[in-house]
Amino acid sequence: MLTYLIIVFAITAVGGLFLAVKILTGQQAPWAVSIIHALLGATGLVLLILTVLNEAAGVGRITAALGLLVIAALGGFYLASIHYKGKLAPKSIVMVHGGVAVAGFLTLLSVALGI
Repeated sequence: MLTYLIIVFAITAVGGLFLAVKILTGQQAPWAVSIIHALLGATGLVLLILTVLNEAAGVGRITAALGLLVIAALGGFYLASIHYKGKLAPKSIVMVHGGVAVAGFLTLLSVALGI
């Protein structure tokens, strides 16, 4: 299951990087990419919740990854609400959202790689 999680969140991260570059260069991000990014992130969160519920070993770091990624998702909801209003999201919020998501992904990756 961890392999699937890594793949889903890695693809999500690529979409997030594309969206962040758009915002950081002062452009509105495309809705289609935003929706795909959100759906992949939600899929990853559901898989991660199932993993936390089914894992016996390493639950501490997996749960920490889940916590970080839930916080990132909440930030993503906030960014989506700004996007929905047709406004450009604050660059600082985009950076915090991405930073927390990367921290969650790296925490998950450390479990998968046994580090």
